[in-house]
Amino acid sequence: MKEPDMGIPPLFRCPISLDLFKDPVTLCTGQTYDRSSIERWLSCGNSTCPVTMQKLHDSSMVPNTTLRHLIDRWLQINCSHGYDLDYFQTVDDSFVVLKHKLQSKESTLETKVEALEQVLVLSEDLPFQNCPLIQLDFFQMILELALENAVESSNLMFVEKALVCGLKLLPFSDLGTLNMLKEDESKFTNLLILFREGTFIIKKSLCHFIVAISSSLQSKELLAMLGKSKILIQELVHLIENKQDGSEESIRALSALSSLEQNCQVIAKENAVKALITYIVNAPECQYRSLLAPVMAMRTIETLLVVESAKEDVLNHPNGVSEIVKMVFRVSSDNEASESAVSCLIIVCQDFMDAREEAICCGILTKLLLLLQSQCSERTKNKARMLLKLLRSMCNGDQK
Repeated sequence: MKEPDMGIPPLFRCPISLDLFKDPVTLCTGQTYDRSSIERWLSCGNSTCPVTMQKLHDSSMVPNTTLRHLIDRWLQINCSHGYDLDYFQTVDDSFVVLKHKLQSKESTLETKVEALEQVLVLSEDLPFQNCPLIQLDFFQMILELALENAVESSNLMFVEKALVCGLKLLPFSDLGTLNMLKEDESKFTNLLILFREGTFIIKKSLCHFIVAISSSLQSKELLAMLGKSKILIQELVHLIENKQDGSEESIRALSALSSLEQNCQVIAKENAVKALITYIVNAPECQYRSLLAPVMAMRTIETLLVVESAKEDVLNHPNGVSEIVKMVFRVSSDNEASESAVSCLIIVCQDFMDAREEAICCGILTKLLLLLQSQCSERTKNKARMLLKLLRSMCNGDQK
């Protein structure tokens, strides 16, 4: 027998028996029950609604035909191959047992790790629509467990596995759940501990969560809170500076944090611009890195240039201006990299005469002319013209 793809949606379960509705009927309170279950309840002398506990002024039952049709349709889709309905109950029960193993204080660490491995397998095999992993809110539970176990170094293997599971469930879960970090100071503190003492897999996973937080309107306050944390920014910069596994993820996290302008001041002060420039310089030597990482690094530098000290960091870095000039026009670079590079040069050249001189010495004029003849976007070309005009003013003696 082929196994079914989905568990029973909660809406299709009787609140009394917790089984699939067979004959749903609605009481005067608006609550729906399976007819046999509610009749048994009333025959025992009860005169209240089981869910609301309201007194039943009218014991009549109205067939819930809409729900009945929905269930029939659901059964046609999911049981068209003769599936045994008892299997659905078994599937959901197994998820409840799995959740209990993870939550129980009596479960050993080994048992919990094995349970997480099961979650990983289930997250691959089951579709996520109406999946019990989502219905039973495994995402919140697993994330809470990961943060609760952050303090003990012996628990890092469990935390690592938990965060990987969390990332599997993340696209199908409520991102507002991540606000637990804002609402519970101990959880936020444990997050910082994991960034400081966790494995590379843990740190990379947490970077993915930061990117997710930046994409949700529900988590803007949390994003601001993360951006104010010097410890967090220092750890992200440290990963980039040391060319460690997780550099790309750290750049994505910094980019996500800098999307909120109020965070840029702290990020810039922790030498992020210097680290990003050095990363771009060394990126071609690291074959395992994707081409997208240097582009994102350049875009993040552009974002941070709203801060005065960030501009000075570009100018003072031995490869600052020259590396940005190289990014203006490269055969392997895309339009986004060129546009960000030109934008960066406009910003620093407007404020620093030394930056203009160095850019010209590094061949920026030739690269801009090549860019104008390329297939880049009109917006990028307009920015290239602006930079040419700015540099021409220097050549004509109109020095700022």
